[in-house]
Amino acid sequence: MNAPLLSPSRRLRRTPFSQGVEAAGVKAYTVYNHMLLPTVFRSVEEDYRHLKEAVQVWDVACERQVELRGPDASRLMQMLTPRDLRGMTPGQCFYVPIVDETGGMLNDPVAVKLAEDRWWISIADSDLLYWVKGIAQGWRLDVLVDEPDVSPLAIQGPRSDDLMAAVFGDAVRDVRFFRFGHFDFQGRDMVIARSGYSKQGGFEIYVEGGDIGMPLWNALMEAGKSMDVHAGCPNLIERIEGGLLSYGNDMTDDNTPHECGLGKFCNTHTAIGCIGRDALLRVAKEGPTQQIRAIAIEGAPVPPCREWWPVLSARGDRVGRVSSATWSPDFATNVAIGMVRMTHWDAGTELRVVTPDGERRASVQAGFWA
Repeated sequence: MNAPLLSPSRRLRRTPFSQGVEAAGVKAYTVYNHMLLPTVFRSVEEDYRHLKEAVQVWDVACERQVELRGPDASRLMQMLTPRDLRGMTPGQCFYVPIVDETGGMLNDPVAVKLAEDRWWISIADSDLLYWVKGIAQGWRLDVLVDEPDVSPLAIQGPRSDDLMAAVFGDAVRDVRFFRFGHFDFQGRDMVIARSGYSKQGGFEIYVEGGDIGMPLWNALMEAGKSMDVHAGCPNLIERIEGGLLSYGNDMTDDNTPHECGLGKFCNTHTAIGCIGRDALLRVAKEGPTQQIRAIAIEGAPVPPCREWWPVLSARGDRVGRVSSATWSPDFATNVAIGMVRMTHWDAGTELRVVTPDGERRASVQAGFWA
C-alpha cells in the first residue's frame, strides 16, 4: 500500500534550497514550521552512516527566525527564558528553553545575539512568533518582532571544517562552539555559527535572502565533491543516540524544562524578568516527578514510533511513555527517548514498553549513547 502524499499549497512553504534537495533525490519530508523538512535521502540507515563518516548539507530553512530589534530587545529575550542571559555577548549563541507563565515548554530554540538591540531566535517546531509578539505588545515594549528572510543551511559531519574552509576560507575553522562569525559569500554577509542538530560537529549558515540560497548550495556541493558530500537531513537514529530532543515529539507545553532534563539551563534565581520564573522556582524546589531518560528496548528493530508508547513497570503499572525510538546499528539495540516517573528512572531499572508489535523488555540507561 502506498503512503498518502502531501498536497502542496502556499501554506506548505518550499525553501530557498528546495531545488537542490529535489535534485539530490529526497525520498521523504515532514512538515516543520509550515515548511518542508527532508527526512530521508537514500535510507535512514545509509544517511546515518554517511553522516558519521563524511559531510552533509542540510536544508533546515524550517528553523525559522524570530527577530527582536529595538531598545527593549534584550529585555524581551530575558522575559522569554529562564536562562540568565546577562553574561551573553554579541557573537554568542545560547540554547534557551522558552516557557509560558506556568513554566511549560513552548520551544527550545537557539538564541543568536547579533547586538544588544538585535537578536534572532532560531526556533523548533511551534508558532513562537505569535507568543513573542503578544508579550511585546502586552508589555508595551519598544521592540520590533518579526520573521526575517533568513534560512539556515547546516553543514554536518566530521569533514564539515574542510568543506566550510573550501568555500569561506580557513578563518571559519576558528569559530568556536556556539559562537558565530561574519563571512563573505559572493559579496553577501553570512552569519555562520558552529552548531547544529547532530553530535557529529558542524556549522549553521544563516542565509539572509532567499535569492542566494541555490548559489550557496551549489558552491558547497561543488567544493565537497572530493569529500563525498551528500545532501542530508537531521537523522532519526543519530538524534536519539545523542539525546537530541524533538519539540512536539519528546516534550510539549505540558512539560517543564526540569522534566526535559534542561534544568541546567534554568537560572531561576537570577533570570529576573522571566515570565515563568515563579512557577519554575516552585518546580526547582520540589523537583520533577518525571523526567526524560534514555531507554534501551530489547528484541528486533522496532516499528516507527508514531504515537507515544506506554512504559510499564515490572508489575505492569504505567510509569511513563516512549516518544522516540529506532534501531541503532552501532549499538546493536533499539534506542529510545522516554519520559519516566521518578520511582523508575534510575539507571538499570527494568521496564516493559508496549510497542505496536507487542510488549518488549527494556531498561533505563545511565545516559544517552553518543
